[in-house]
Formats: sequence, structure tokens, C-alpha cells
Amino acid sequence: MSFNLSALAVRERAVTLFFILLMVAAGAYAFVNLGRAEDPKFTIKNLTVTAVWPGATAREMQALVAEPLEKRLQELAWYDRVDTTTRPGLALMTLALKDSTPPKDVQEEFYQARKKLGDEARNLPPGVFGPFVNDEYSDVSFALYALKADGMPMRELARHAEVIRQDLLHVPGVKKINILGERPEQIFVEFSYRKLATLGVSAQDIVAALQRQNSVTPAGSVDTRGPHVILRIDGAYDSVASIADTPIAAQGRMLKLSDIADIRRDYEDPPTFLLRHQGKPAIMLAAVMQEGWNGLALGTALEDKTAAIATTLPLGMTLAKVTDQAVNITHAVGEFMMKFAMALGVVLLVSLVSLGWRVGIVVAAAVPLTLAVVFLIMLETGRFFDRITLGALILALGLLVDDAIIAIEVMVVKMEEGMDRIKAAAYAWSHTAAPMLSGTLVTIAGFLPVGFASSTAGEYAGNIFWIVGFALIVSWLVAVIFTPYLGVKMLPAIKPVAGGHAAIYDTPNYRRLRRLIGFAVRHKVLTCAIVALLSCRRCPCLAGLQPALWL
Repeated sequence: MSFNLSALAVRERAVTLFFILLMVAAGAYAFVNLGRAEDPKFTIKNLTVTAVWPGATAREMQALVAEPLEKRLQELAWYDRVDTTTRPGLALMTLALKDSTPPKDVQEEFYQARKKLGDEARNLPPGVFGPFVNDEYSDVSFALYALKADGMPMRELARHAEVIRQDLLHVPGVKKINILGERPEQIFVEFSYRKLATLGVSAQDIVAALQRQNSVTPAGSVDTRGPHVILRIDGAYDSVASIADTPIAAQGRMLKLSDIADIRRDYEDPPTFLLRHQGKPAIMLAAVMQEGWNGLALGTALEDKTAAIATTLPLGMTLAKVTDQAVNITHAVGEFMMKFAMALGVVLLVSLVSLGWRVGIVVAAAVPLTLAVVFLIMLETGRFFDRITLGALILALGLLVDDAIIAIEVMVVKMEEGMDRIKAAAYAWSHTAAPMLSGTLVTIAGFLPVGFASSTAGEYAGNIFWIVGFALIVSWLVAVIFTPYLGVKMLPAIKPVAGGHAAIYDTPNYRRLRRLIGFAVRHKVLTCAIVALLSCRRCPCLAGLQPALWL
């Protein structure tokens, strides 16, 4: 006797029931532990390059700086294009790799770009700063917090921000913490050129004196029979006062720098950018989430951690939440979950109403069993709930019950023909399993272009293919293994119909349907033409045809 999986599931009922319960428990566990995110991750295939040459014109930046760098970048294996903007003293370049670049090769391409740009930097004109490469600008701030305190100097606020940064880095799921809005401190030496000319001192003399005094140079060492003693000249600047005491030679006299210039400590002026929260100066801490982490869990952990940090802050200092992606994830996932539940409810209701409550329950049970296994597969393959995976599950919902309906309907028909329920359950495998599998594979094949597209769009939306594929394959297995078992357990006693198979299908509607199908098969060309015409109804090419054509 040939192998029959449906008959085996019905015969080994205890094992089948054990696997049903195991699947439900594993699916519930996977559902709770699956990561949540607003959108699926995808690889950014761009990096930026910046070069600075004070005093150069835009044409010189293009000819002497940008073009040599562009030529080196063109040597990359996955090079697509470089968009360059030059201004006086500045060159901004954006390297774009081909959209078909495999995600695993992007970081290697970025490394090669850095290496080639570094090799070319030595050939650039003297005075050029850079090139500076940035390939991490695509980091998304999961949560943003504003640290502020009225009247507190910005440098003190920055020190507290560093302490908070170290605390937040210990939160599970945090990849890194970026501090934004910190104004760097600078030492300003302000002098009058008229006064310098009177004393016979040039600005270059002052700059040279400052550089000599602040240089760190080796002073030698002393070899003894014991330790090796390193000598160090003590003269490097460690305060504003030491800068003010720098000696300056002026016409045979030695002056202090404070005699001819004003020295003060202040912040970068003009500032690169300023950050304010509710109209007050602030420093922002941006938390970046690790890839594949549960966004809702990270949001809860950050909420607890920031609440604990807030209790330790000095009086008058506050740490306020500005943005939190966990709120967006909750809204997005919640909206999709609601639609998913509505779609699931409609499928179950239609099954119960159209098939009867006993048959409907058997069919409806296939949906949670299938989803439980799909959730487990998603957990094991590193996928999580986002717009794409939830949308694919909603798309697959209407297809999950197809195989179960076929299996249970064949079982009911065979019982009406007089076959006992055990043999009727085994019939689902021997006569419908192969056609159902073929139809399932054909349906999955329709999503192949999305799943295997070598592009950013394919990387973003590829889970449509995989989730639908997982769901349909699992639904076929559920239909040939668990649905016959549930049918044997739950179907009522069905009395054989007099006349057998012919009497069951001998109805006027059934005969009309057979005649219509027979006509379509005999006139294949006409059928294809009608289908094509209906498909092209909204085609712009046919917009000028008479409306009567569509009647």
C-alpha cells in the first residue's frame, strides 16, 4: 500500500493531537517574542565624501580635488554614479552603488572606497583637508531625549550628557547613543593689528609662539640601573592663564600675550548649529536600535531607564522625551493587527456560515494552526512584524483555508457516497494532495519576482514572497495532516445519499456550471480574448474606444 500521510495522521491520533497542541504553544511563544518594527530594514547603498580647500575657487575644487577622487571611485566593482557639488573651498560628493548590489557586499565596497580615497589624498594639492567619508549617516534615531537646565553652562550640560550616554548604552537593544547640539569650547585670542604694528609684532609671530609653547616634543630619557626615566618638558597649555602668560618678543623686549591681546574661553562662534527644546537651549541624546530588535521592548526599557536617570539629575536639570519610535511602531503594528483580526474574522465567519458550524470549525481551525507555524518560522529565520510581513499575512489569509476546504469537502462528499469516515479522511491525500500542492506552488510562483528582486525594493518588500510562501506551504500540510484528523473527530454522522455520486451532483445549477465550463474549454481562443478584453478595460491604449464596447 502506498504511503498516505492523511491516513497516518488519522491512525496515530494521539501523536497528531500532541503536534497540534505543540504547534499552538510554539506559535503563541513565537508571537510574543517576535520583533516589532514600523518598516523592514534595508541597506543604504550611498556614502558621502567631503573635501575642504580654503581659498580655492569652485572651478579649482572641481578640477583639482573632485575629479581625481571621482576617477578613483569609478574603479569600484559596484559603482553606479557620483553626484558632486563644488563651492568655493568645498566639494560635496555622494557615491551611489548599483541598486543590484548585494547587501552583503555593500560594506566591502565602502571599505574599498575609503581605501582608494585615502590613497588618492596624498596626490591632492597642499592645503586640502580630507577627503572625509561618512557611510553611517543613515542611522535612524529610535528615541530622542532633550537634556536642558536653565542657567547651566553648556560645558557642564555636555558632561552630564556623557554620563547619561554611558547609562543608556547599557540598555539591551541600544546600538549606540549620539549626542547632538554640543557646542565645542574654544580659546579666543583677540588682538588689534594697529597695536601690533606699533609694537613691531606680526600676527604670524603670535601664532608661531603659541605653536612652539604648546608643542609636545620628546625631551629624552635617563638610563639608570633601575627604572628607565622619561624626561618631559612642562610647558603645554593647561589653562587660559598659561596661554595669557605666553612670552612674545617685541623689538628686543619680552611681553606677555595678555599685554597685547585679550584671551578668553568661549563656545564655537558662529555655532555650526543650535538645538532648542521648547525655546530653551538643549543637548539631544539620540538612541539607535540594534538591527532585528523588538522596538516595543526597547521603548519600554528606555522609558524605565530614563525615568530612573531623571531621579538622579541635579535640581533644575530635566531629561525630556522628544520622539519615540515605539509609539509609531505601536500605532503601525496595531493598525495592521486590527486589519489582520478583521480579515481573520471575516474568513472564519464565512466558513462557519457557508459550510455549517461543524465543518466551518474544522476549516477555521486551519487558520490559527497555519499562523502558529508561520510565526515560529519567522522567529527562527530572523523576521519580525512590520508593514510588509503583516501585509503579506493579510494577503495570505484568504488563501489559507482553500486547501482545508477542499480536503474537508472531499471528505464530506465521500461520506455521502457511503464511505466510512476513516477511508474518507485518507481519500484527501490519495486524490487531492498533489493537485492542491500544484496549485499552491503556482500561487507562490506569482510572488517570485518580489522575493528574488536584486534591488533595494526587493530587499524592502521581499518578505511578501517568503511569508506568503511559508503560509501556503504550511496550509497545505495542515490540510492533508490535521484537517482529516479534525474531520474524523468533529464531523457529524453523515447519511449516505441515495444514488451515490450522480445524485449528489445532479442539480440544475451544477449542470449549468458544467455546460459553461465545457463551452469555455471548447472555445479557448474566444475565452482568452474575452479575458484579455476585460483585463484591458482600463488600459490607456483603449481609452478612445466606444463605451458601448464594454457593455
